[in-house]
Amino acid sequence: MSNSGSTSAACRRDFAATTSSSIFPNTVFTNHECLPSLHESFADFTNVYPKYHETAEVDRIRAKEYYHLSQSNHTCLDYIGIGLFSSSQLHNHESSSQVRSDFPFFSLSYKTGSLKTQLLHGGQESELESAMRNRIMDFLNISENDYSMVFTANRTSAFKLVAESYPFKTSRKLLTVYDYESEALEGMINSSEKRGAKVMSAEFSWPRLRIQSAKLRKMVVSKRKKKKKRGLFMFPVHSRITGSRYPYIWMTMAQENGWHVLVDACALGPKDMDSFGLSLFQPDFLISSFYKICGENPSGFACLFVKKSAVSVLEVSTSTGIVNLVPAKQLLQIAGDSSGTDTELEQISRLGMQLDALGTANSFSGLISNQSTPTRRLKQERPERAEEAANWEEIEISSEKDENSRSSGNGNLEVVCRGLDQVDSLGLMVITNRARYLINWLVSSLRKLNHPNSKGIPLVKIYGPKIKFDRGPALAFNVYDWNGEKVEPVLVQKLADRNNISLGYGFLHHIWFSDKYAEEKGRILEKRESGAKGMDANKSKAKPDLGITVVTAALGFLANFEDVYRLWAFVAQFLDADFVEKERWRYTALNQKTVEV
Repeated sequence: MSNSGSTSAACRRDFAATTSSSIFPNTVFTNHECLPSLHESFADFTNVYPKYHETAEVDRIRAKEYYHLSQSNHTCLDYIGIGLFSSSQLHNHESSSQVRSDFPFFSLSYKTGSLKTQLLHGGQESELESAMRNRIMDFLNISENDYSMVFTANRTSAFKLVAESYPFKTSRKLLTVYDYESEALEGMINSSEKRGAKVMSAEFSWPRLRIQSAKLRKMVVSKRKKKKKRGLFMFPVHSRITGSRYPYIWMTMAQENGWHVLVDACALGPKDMDSFGLSLFQPDFLISSFYKICGENPSGFACLFVKKSAVSVLEVSTSTGIVNLVPAKQLLQIAGDSSGTDTELEQISRLGMQLDALGTANSFSGLISNQSTPTRRLKQERPERAEEAANWEEIEISSEKDENSRSSGNGNLEVVCRGLDQVDSLGLMVITNRARYLINWLVSSLRKLNHPNSKGIPLVKIYGPKIKFDRGPALAFNVYDWNGEKVEPVLVQKLADRNNISLGYGFLHHIWFSDKYAEEKGRILEKRESGAKGMDANKSKAKPDLGITVVTAALGFLANFEDVYRLWAFVAQFLDADFVEKERWRYTALNQKTVEV
């Protein structure tokens, strides 16, 4: 090993050792009332991680540009993706805009067509779309010389577009590397199987949920000397549920063995593309997702990037999911100038439904506009439902020549995405280090919670990586009562909602148990019917999926110490058996009114 490599490994070991030994050393908490205060905990936290103060600029940005997070006393731990705009940017526009405050600056307009045709010949691109495409490609460090891009409604649509265009008749296999159930992935698998694909999946070794390397290598590596395109290899870089990071060598191995590679970058941190090495790996497809404003409006879109040299392998097929970015005032003009044709009436009807929905729609972290509805119904339907649900959702960009847009020197429109600008100004190291300190403190602190009985049962079970230097800022866990019985993740999520903490829940699967853990397998795995809602899952040969339902938390770049402390203090309340039973009965009594599945 080189000196730099050994030094890096030593730094990682030192970080893990320091975290384990310095956060509440030799302490176990058995009573939530005995937790140290926020102030005391933060002082200890900064003693363990003194460089956290170097990320203070994030706190200044949060206070100035996202003041709604403090005003609402809301902790948002369920956002995955990259925020485009800041809250102050939205409200500054609202105060000067002539359109109604809850009407979006821009909306998504669906179109039906062929992905391949769109990539080869393009379409009529508006000034707005050109500006947004340029800004996003610059933000992600993706060159227009190498990749073409289309806007899609969401991650699910992007996956499905690839599935419906990829030549599975000749490149038969679809190999995925996901340790969790995903509506987007289920949709892609369903579409691919209809087109003749043979679907395979990596497995993840219990208990650390690392990739089962021997099995995956057998699926990736071709035994034939002659190279032949084997199919599509879907690689998520890291798990958006457990925070596990996967070695990039799998992409190289897949390419060397004749696979096309699709990189799912939706779970990457906002600046992780800076260290990804796109020019080195050059995947054939890359998908990234963006939302509007953290804690205020989760609607947004996804971007599908296709390597120009890979476009020729796609097949021409009619699909939905590609969208245009349409100025809101343009939609208003359509409604006002309509001559009453069926097509126009359909457009206006859709617009009307969108406007009506804006009055009642809920985000999955806080509420849109000033709504006070306490439930997040879309979130209950499926772990990712809230992220994927906004098929009609609007895009928040200013069409006015105000602070939200500007003209460049050559007369082209430039869209001001203050969320992206802030991330660029902070840089990779500040964002990564901050998330590293916060997530590892949270993991360590949760593991200090034990029930006050003779068995000393841990309150929390964490899945995937524990304290680790390079773990991602996502966490999968479950809460257990005094008897060692799991508290339903949906109950934990709903109780967190009541405490103004937004969490998610997911389903871990494709878990591989060695003989050593064979006895645990029966106790741990749950049965769940495979197939996402809305998919053709009613096949007679469909078999139940085995896995683990978990509570999930994800830290965005705006997360601060108070956010993770509040989650820790909330979870600690489950140490009180009366709290669990009281809230369980209360939840059951209110279930019909608060949860709609």
